[in-house]
Amino acid sequence: MAYEWVIGVLFFVILLLASSIKVVKEYERGVIFRLGRLVGARGPGLFLIIPIFESMVKIDLRVSVFDIPPQEVITKDNVTTRVNAVVYYRVLDPEKAVTEVQQYQYATSQIALTTIRSVIGQAELDELLSEREKLNRELQQIIDEATDPWGIKVSAVEIKDVELPKEMQRAMAAQAEAERNRRARVIEADAEFLAAKKIAEAANVLQKEEGGMFIRMLQTLQEATEEKATTVIFPFPVEMFTALGYGAKKQSKRSDESTETTD
Repeated sequence: MAYEWVIGVLFFVILLLASSIKVVKEYERGVIFRLGRLVGARGPGLFLIIPIFESMVKIDLRVSVFDIPPQEVITKDNVTTRVNAVVYYRVLDPEKAVTEVQQYQYATSQIALTTIRSVIGQAELDELLSEREKLNRELQQIIDEATDPWGIKVSAVEIKDVELPKEMQRAMAAQAEAERNRRARVIEADAEFLAAKKIAEAANVLQKEEGGMFIRMLQTLQEATEEKATTVIFPFPVEMFTALGYGAKKQSKRSDESTETTD
């Protein structure tokens, strides 16, 4: 009988010793409570606690990630969108994460969800689509300030996707196409203006040089006959008309002078 009692005591002692040995990993900390009072955080490694009188809560210090499910939000310019995001955070102070908030993971996710709805609701659609980095920084700052008393550090918030109604997508596509057509017409008009300006400058240079238009005409004629064309249009320079007209007037004047001399 006494032998069985000794075995029972030894078994109980072994259980107490086993329960007093705690091991936490490198990325964990053990928050110790003694009779309900906070003692502090221990770890990593092997340590002992007082059985029955002390208890431990493990806290993971690694970066945690959670998705915010798609939320229907009305932007500042009254456009209904569906936005989802991802939040990266970690525990910096394990003692606060245990004592200052109940279920810090759930509390952080709810803060992130409500903050996203609030911030997106104050932004216009163009800002949501083109200035996403700015909104990400604003979300990260607001959520980080809200969770700082809990010992939580929010390192990043990323808006993953913005879903628009089909009608809005068609309207934006039509607007983008019209904008592209407008730019194409402006570029074409600018090109024609520059080309006309250069042609005018070249014509002025050719007119100033004697025989310049005739040389240009010969060059154009050579280019036109390179393809073995059967019909060649030969432009007659205006300069030749002027020269012929001047020669005709000079000859007529000489004839008149000779007639007067004969008389």
